[in-house]
Amino acid sequence: MKPGLLRAMPAVFVLVWSTGFVVARYAMPHAQPLAFLALRFALSVLAFAVWIALSRAPWPRGRAQWLHLGVTGIFMQAGYLGGVWCAVKAGLGAGMAALVVGLQPVLTALWISARGRSHRVDPRQWAGLWLGLAGLLLVVWHKLHLGQVDAGNLALAVLALASITAGTLYQKRWVAPCDVRTASTVQLLAALVVTLPLALLEPWQLDPQPALWWALAWSVGALTLGGSSLLYLLIQRGAATSVSSLMYLVPPCTAVLAWWLFGETLTPLVWAGMALTAAGVALVVQRPQIST
Repeated sequence: MKPGLLRAMPAVFVLVWSTGFVVARYAMPHAQPLAFLALRFALSVLAFAVWIALSRAPWPRGRAQWLHLGVTGIFMQAGYLGGVWCAVKAGLGAGMAALVVGLQPVLTALWISARGRSHRVDPRQWAGLWLGLAGLLLVVWHKLHLGQVDAGNLALAVLALASITAGTLYQKRWVAPCDVRTASTVQLLAALVVTLPLALLEPWQLDPQPALWWALAWSVGALTLGGSSLLYLLIQRGAATSVSSLMYLVPPCTAVLAWWLFGETLTPLVWAGMALTAAGVALVVQRPQIST
């Protein structure tokens, strides 16, 4: 892959991934969360299938790789997205959900440090992780009062946090490099198998409004085919701590998108938080570990 494309991958990923909460805002009034996600996974599988057929992309080799990809799909698609969407639907404010999920870089670093393996977290990276978390807190502080926090919706957000962290670590440890299109298809199929039965237990709500179809199209085309594929590539090519730290940039970028699309106010506290977050991420990824 060309060096220029490699350098652009993190920025493109953050921008695309940041639209997730915007999509949720459009779709949430018109669909139950798991029903929407099951439809998103199914359509994404179809889109990838067409892409794979046209490009003749190779499939992963061996049952073990299929199993490992399935596990990561359950964690990073069904667990993470299902937890976030259900938590917000259950009344948790988007700011609080972002703060809980924003603990992922620190949780990842703690695990790596405790395991004492090759990618240890050095003091500079620890400083960046905590600085990024402080910045994230400032960005979402003005939204923390929104939504009713209870044990149920908070547990769903913690489930999302645990899922994205476990999925990132599991993929880095067990998934061998393979074609991102076929790998993503296996992950999505596993997520669909888990999500669809749970969606059938929800009260049916799928209101065919333009906002729902727009949200679904963007979720499939940009978030899944684009964002999830980029995340897969970044995990394969970079250290888990550096990749996870990019998640710190998602809430600030989302705040800018909300200001642009919905006219939400960007206070001086938010700007200060975004600056702290950017500085923290810069400390973590100062020595890039993405290789060609």
